[in-house]
Amino acid sequence: MSKSKRRQYIRRSGKSVIAVRLALDTDGFVYRKWGGEQRARAGDWIVDNDGEIYTVDAEVFARTYRQTGPGSYIKITPVWAEQATHAGSIKTKEGLTHYGEGDYLVSNNSDGTDEYAISATKFETLYTLVRQDS
Repeated sequence: MSKSKRRQYIRRSGKSVIAVRLALDTDGFVYRKWGGEQRARAGDWIVDNDGEIYTVDAEVFARTYRQTGPGSYIKITPVWAEQATHAGSIKTKEGLTHYGEGDYLVSNNSDGTDEYAISATKFETLYTLVRQDS
């Protein structure tokens, strides 16, 4: 991500997810999503984000989500994002994600680390701009 184009966003009010921790004695599992192979490990979270199912690294989930009810969580930390100018792929904590031109490249950290990609339509329904970069 180019720091000059990255902007800060927060999750829109009322946009919670359903999540279950993979709190089992397991080696985890591998699944296919976003055009690549993804890996879930013991302690990670299985998330249902308005019908989009995926896993989130245990440490990332603990740092970025807060429980609002049984199995219900909201993202409490901002993200930094920019729209992709061309198709490509990025390595996430779970695996490789392919994205298209116009999709959002999103980071949980202001320095651009802990990246993932989301379609423009989905991103714009979930997030709102906090501030413009100067």
